[in-house]
Amino acid sequence: MPNDAEPTVFSRIAAREIPADVVAETERIIAFRDIAPKAPVHVVVTPKTQEYRDVVELAASDPGLLAELVEVARGVAAELADGDFRLVFNTGANAGQTVFHVHAHVLAGGLEEGSLAG
Repeated sequence: MPNDAEPTVFSRIAAREIPADVVAETERIIAFRDIAPKAPVHVVVTPKTQEYRDVVELAASDPGLLAELVEVARGVAAELADGDFRLVFNTGANAGQTVFHVHAHVLAGGLEEGSLAG
């Protein structure tokens, strides 16, 4: 995180400054229930570092961390749903990204083709 950057809400959750319903955690990743769910299962999965603004930056700079994020998402879906899930990364304000700290939405639980959530 740049020295002049304010901690994002996700960094503050990872630091336990803001409470969240944490459902999975590794040394580098944290997953917690979304406070405004768009599906029966809606979990945010994010690196603890706010070094990367979006999934494009993460993929270019640390593909191993991206792979770990996807693996945590898979585990969350296996534990909280039937293992089937939608993984959504919003990249850029015009795509609905509101927190510029890379994160994915795990959506599961009876979603239908053509439905868009997250």
